[in-house]
Parts: sequence; C-alpha cells; structure tokens
Amino acid sequence: MRAVLDYCRGGTERQVAAGTLIVTEGGTSGHLYVLMKGRLEVLKGEMVVATVAEPGAVLGEMSVLLEQPHTATVRACTDAVIYEFEDAASVLRQEPGVALLIARMLAQRLNVANTYLADLKRQYAGHGTHLAMVGEVLQSMINLPPLEVSPGSDRQSDPRM
Repeated sequence: MRAVLDYCRGGTERQVAAGTLIVTEGGTSGHLYVLMKGRLEVLKGEMVVATVAEPGAVLGEMSVLLEQPHTATVRACTDAVIYEFEDAASVLRQEPGVALLIARMLAQRLNVANTYLADLKRQYAGHGTHLAMVGEVLQSMINLPPLEVSPGSDRQSDPRM
C-alpha cells in the first residue's frame, strides 16, 4: 500500500503519541487515515486483532465507504505519524487512483477471509459442530444485498414492470 503515500496531499499530517486513539469503534468521522510512520493496533472491543506498521496502510476506509460507524478502534502503539483526509468521500471521488488502491486492498482481505472460511468448511465438514455454519457465512458473503435502495419517486414507473 506504499503507493497510497503518493496521494497524501490536501490533508493534514499529524504526529500522534503512543496510546492515542485515532479511530474509535462505533464512532463516525468521515476521515481516512494513512500511516506514514510508527505502529498502530486495531482492536475489536478490548482485543487486539491486528498490528499495522507498513507505511501507506489505510485506516477508516470501511466506515467511509459504507457510510457507517467505525468497525474497530485504532490506537497508536508507538509514537506515529499519520496523514488525515478530513473529507474522505470527496478524496475518493476526486482521486480514483486512491479508490482503486483501496478497492484492491479490500478485495485482498475478502479473498483471504473467503479462503480461510472455505478451508474451515472443508476441515470440519460433517462434524456437526458450530463450525458447520461456515458454509452459511460464505453464502451470505456472496449474496449480501445492497445497503441502500433508491426506488425513485411514486410518480416514476418501475422499469422492471
């Protein structure tokens, strides 16, 4: 994700001290963050689920793209430098290169999750444990409905009819 660093302009570079919360789970900011230097940890509840140390790592993208609260907390493990885009949605519209890089990153994450879940399904097939539901999770990931429906006004006819 180092390629994202080329797009770090028009925002604010910030120094953050170790222990500083950058993103709070359940909060909303509309901001996108890029790690320039240092190490951050991602938490779900109180559990650390990932450590981020690669310059160019992007944070807050899911909240921006889904227009929903942040799904995790991000805290600086060390003193760090981050780059902050305050109106991330505008940045993504104006810089399709950034949007494409983020789309690729999200696709990689989804691929890893799908591969892992498929492997779990294969390993535990026929065991009748709670892991048997992995197939249902995989199916639901493929068939997720769009978050928002825009049916048009009552005066417009439905083109499907």
